Amino acid sequence: PSGDNQVENKEKAEKEASLDNGTLVQMDVAVPVAEKPLLADTDLNHNKQALEKDADNLKIQENAAHQANLQQLCRICGVSFKTDRYKRSHPVHGPVDCETQGLLRKKEKRATSWPDLIAKVFKIDVRGDIDTIHPTRFCHNCWSIIHRKFSNAPCEVYFPRNSTMEWKSHSPNCTVCCTARCGVKRKNQSSNLQLGKRLKIIAERARKTKGVKKQVQVNNKNLMKKIANCKKIHLSTKLLAVDYPADFVKSISCQVCDHILADPVETTCSHLFCRTCILKCLKVMGSYCPACRYPCFPTDLVSPVKSFLNILNSLAVRCPVKECDEEVLLGKYCHHLSSHKEVKRKEIYTHVNKGGRPRQHLLSLTRRAQKHRLRELKLQVKAFAEKEEGGDIKAVCLTLFLLALRARNEHRQADELEAIMQGKGSGLHPAVCLAIRVNTFLSCSQYHKMYRTVKAITGRQIFQPLHALRAAEKALLPGYHPFEWKPPLKNVSTNTEVGIIDGLSGLPHSVDDYPVDTIAKRFRYDAALVSALMDLEEDILEGMKAQDLDDYLNGPFTVVVKESCDGMGDVSEKHGSGPAVPEKAVRFSFTLMNITIAHGNENVRLFEEVKPNSELCCKPLCLMLADESDHETLTAILSPLIAERETMKSSVLLLEMGGILRTFKFIFRGTGYDEKLVREVEGLEASGSTYICTLCDATRLEASQNLVLHSITRSHAENLERYEVWRSNPYNESVDELRDRVKGVSAKPFIETVPSIDALHCDIGNAAEFYKIFQFEIGEVYKNPDISKEERKRWQLTLDKHLRKKMNLKPIMRMNGNFARKLMTKETVEAVCELIKCEERHDALRELMDLYLKMKPVWRSSCPAKECPELLCQYSFNSQRFAELLSTKFKYRYEGKITNYFHKTLAHVPEIIERDGSIGAWASEGNESGNKLFRRFRKMNARQSKCYE
Repeated sequence: PSGDNQVENKEKAEKEASLDNGTLVQMDVAVPVAEKPLLADTDLNHNKQALEKDADNLKIQENAAHQANLQQLCRICGVSFKTDRYKRSHPVHGPVDCETQGLLRKKEKRATSWPDLIAKVFKIDVRGDIDTIHPTRFCHNCWSIIHRKFSNAPCEVYFPRNSTMEWKSHSPNCTVCCTARCGVKRKNQSSNLQLGKRLKIIAERARKTKGVKKQVQVNNKNLMKKIANCKKIHLSTKLLAVDYPADFVKSISCQVCDHILADPVETTCSHLFCRTCILKCLKVMGSYCPACRYPCFPTDLVSPVKSFLNILNSLAVRCPVKECDEEVLLGKYCHHLSSHKEVKRKEIYTHVNKGGRPRQHLLSLTRRAQKHRLRELKLQVKAFAEKEEGGDIKAVCLTLFLLALRARNEHRQADELEAIMQGKGSGLHPAVCLAIRVNTFLSCSQYHKMYRTVKAITGRQIFQPLHALRAAEKALLPGYHPFEWKPPLKNVSTNTEVGIIDGLSGLPHSVDDYPVDTIAKRFRYDAALVSALMDLEEDILEGMKAQDLDDYLNGPFTVVVKESCDGMGDVSEKHGSGPAVPEKAVRFSFTLMNITIAHGNENVRLFEEVKPNSELCCKPLCLMLADESDHETLTAILSPLIAERETMKSSVLLLEMGGILRTFKFIFRGTGYDEKLVREVEGLEASGSTYICTLCDATRLEASQNLVLHSITRSHAENLERYEVWRSNPYNESVDELRDRVKGVSAKPFIETVPSIDALHCDIGNAAEFYKIFQFEIGEVYKNPDISKEERKRWQLTLDKHLRKKMNLKPIMRMNGNFARKLMTKETVEAVCELIKCEERHDALRELMDLYLKMKPVWRSSCPAKECPELLCQYSFNSQRFAELLSTKFKYRYEGKITNYFHKTLAHVPEIIERDGSIGAWASEGNESGNKLFRRFRKMNARQSKCYE
């Protein structure tokens, strides 16, 4: 038994040792040594995760407690709200309260939020605060200090700026949490009590030593006056012209020198001082206000409110100079005093003449005498210039002159001199003079006369001479910018410096040729396009920037060009002895409508002309004094332009824009032609032809029977083919059969146009037709179709007289745009109805005009889909109803016939808008406006020589 006990004791000891070594015993079975680390690590990981989780929870709780403690503290001074006797707090962020807002408004301050005020008063930026680090409210004591800054009310709390709280994130040694745990309340209360006791003791001492204090204040006042030492600079209050109340005088006088405020400034504590006085006192006596001892720094000084300055400057003071009793406003006193100084300076430097001839003024001497008198001064200036300015005597003399002018307040002459010194010149820029000459319609001789007159009267060259204007004009006209074409244009020179050229250049002259009695001037088409593109350089670059394509280097840029051509009559000179040329002219121009680039899978629009019918964007290309009906002259002069245009279609322009070489491709669309010129250039018969339309093959009879249902079938290529058929007659047909085959093509087309409607001429043509309808309704032609020419004349006179009386429309020989706009209104119809007896005809005429006014905006607007989408949708219905009225109520006029523009208006408008997006934007109105300008220039051109300018 004893042996068994020994064995058991031994096993117990081994078990305890194994437990101490980390061995686990379960069910009396020892775990092998190799398995010990695995189970121990698993449990340790579980324990570690649990401890980390507890630590995180504890940290979150501490942060929450820290944040809760922060909300009980002032953001500015750190005082706990629990110890604040006011028991009030204010948010750091957000708008100011009503009381503060009223105070700021009273003081004419612009700050409206607490962050602005806190930054201004305490120099603390709270905009970047974090809720977990910074408190979100501030105490009422700090609120009182802010009010003290902007009001004169006394403040019980003085808060030094340098002791604002610095807030840090939560840490084990966090002062916020420590003070909260340690009972900061009692400490603050005791400190506040001690502060109160100290203030009481100071107040008792002050009361006892009141007399001594007064004496000290008087001494301080005298000391500050000696420091300021401004007796000879500032004006005494005794110089006030009016006997103002003592309190008012005190309010406008400096607290240091007792003089009238000069360049006044306001301190943080709302006391007023002269700027020089307060700065001297702050420098000598320390950084506090001389009036109330409140801390004050030079950076705190601000100008008083404007209303106070206005009152101050409006005070009348007597001039202190002897023998000058003039009363002047304080705001103008400096200017008045400068005149005395000038007089005094002249008296000091007056030359004393010691007998002999009276001394003459410097300017009245000869040049030689001036040199003799100023010889010493000249040598001194020369020595100074060589020593200091590198020998630039001119700069020194001009600067002296400039300073002299400024000192005498002659700023206008000084500005002109400064402009000359900077190389700008005192006159207008040549480009400005050119714009003045163009916009006032002055001829060269008229401008030159004005230039000489102004120069003779003023003695200065304000306007620039004509040669300077011509030099400036070169930069604005084509032929100024270098460019290149790839491949090079066929039969076109590579020279880019090509300006205005003769429209007749290159024409062969022989006895058998058609005589061309005309004058024509034009630009080369490619040079004109380049000039127009460079005018739009800023717009193109801005468009690229707006589309985030600043670094776009691919190409090409696709430019869509609208071409316009129109004839004009009555371009005779006012008086002239120029060559015998026709009094009619033809103007060919173009407009850059839009510019796009292919980016990705879509076309990005960089530029679009906002006013496509303005004369400002309508660039002239060719101008000839010829009749548009003269087919030979028209083809002779426009053929080179058309040849250039055709070769540009298959080439790419290389042009530097924005410092980068870019490529441009052009699409030409000839839409700005009236019907007469379209028929002329496309080889069609005249407007009275059986073939009524330039867009489809309909005859006049077919168009009157089917008013609406037509589609665009004509094209430039088809017209060329039909001309060849007309010329060669391959089928040996008779004239009538051949004419029916070619549908009215009788001449060779030489300009490619886009089948479209010119909105302006469409409006004029339709208005002319309505004018005739009004006459027929007055004469009741619907009852009796057989009318004589005399009766029709009488109805026209009746209509003209009535329209002049009711609508102020003066009769005209030929319909124009302005008359058409005024005629096509509901008011005009009402006026015409007064001359018509039948009520049924009134309703028909009103409905016809109403339908027309609903259709008109669709073809007149630049973008009908945006400007009048409802009318665009209703157009087909309105045109059907309009056609129905013409064929029923107005059958007497439109049975078997219809006008060209009525047909186009009813049949083709929707199809054109679906193709182009607009009709009005592609009209010739810009070219017409250019015609008006040319006509005016031509009439005002006073040529004095026989040579043509």
